[in-house]
Amino acid sequence: MSTATQAIFDAWSPPFWLTVSVIGVSAIYVRGWLAIRRTRPAYFTGERLASFVGGMAVLWLAIASPIDGFADTLLSAHMVQHFLLMSAVPPLVLLGAPVVPLLRGLPRWSVQRIAGPLLGLRWLRAVGHFLTDPIVAWLAFNAVFLGWHLPKAYDYALRNENVHDFEHICFLVTALLFWRVVLNPWPSSTRYNGWMVLVYLLSADIVNTALSAFLAFCNRPIYQFYISGPNLFHVSPLSDQVAAGVIMWVLNSTVFLVPAMLLTVRLAGFSSPPRKPSRIASGTLPV
Repeated sequence: MSTATQAIFDAWSPPFWLTVSVIGVSAIYVRGWLAIRRTRPAYFTGERLASFVGGMAVLWLAIASPIDGFADTLLSAHMVQHFLLMSAVPPLVLLGAPVVPLLRGLPRWSVQRIAGPLLGLRWLRAVGHFLTDPIVAWLAFNAVFLGWHLPKAYDYALRNENVHDFEHICFLVTALLFWRVVLNPWPSSTRYNGWMVLVYLLSADIVNTALSAFLAFCNRPIYQFYISGPNLFHVSPLSDQVAAGVIMWVLNSTVFLVPAMLLTVRLAGFSSPPRKPSRIASGTLPV
């Protein structure tokens, strides 16, 4: 292990509250998954459990593991962190169809006194419908993606820990909205046109490609933080930026294009969409 790597590991300690939160949310999901599996074993399979818990583990890995220390030193490591937050955690969590298991996993008193009344608020449901509209979700996802990668915003976030945490929250929340449109997890009753989802994915990849290509082919480093900061690994800022652009380009495009290809195959009639479980009666809490 190199001296720089050893220094990052020596300085690292797992954040207590984030670690407890990840474990707590995972435990609530597992409790709810065990409960609902009794009535819907065909849908709430072991794969869904593994997907959600895996998503929470990747979330912890992205922002609570030594990866965060490497991200403070290398732009390329930071792009890996952003990929995990925006393109790995959200699909994994949503593939676990988390809404019902999380509600079932909570103590009944909290559902009756807190979650139930909140979910029944008309204005809150209206906000939810607005945020999950495909156009709004697409715009929010890509605006946050581009906005936080502007040099001034990027450097400011890296120099201010609270702002950096807020940046991560923005990435995660808007990515959950974006991927919800693609995966449409149960018990959502929304039906999206398949061709619309295909354009949705491909247009997002165009945005990703544009930013990635700019980072990879720009002939100068654009983030002052990595120019003036400590260069523990003795990698030139420009070479690091090129690597970051390539990483972002390959990883994010793969995540966009693979589901786009699968969707194209389905729309061409070579496969049929998976069946979803029957809907819960309108107006009732899904618990």
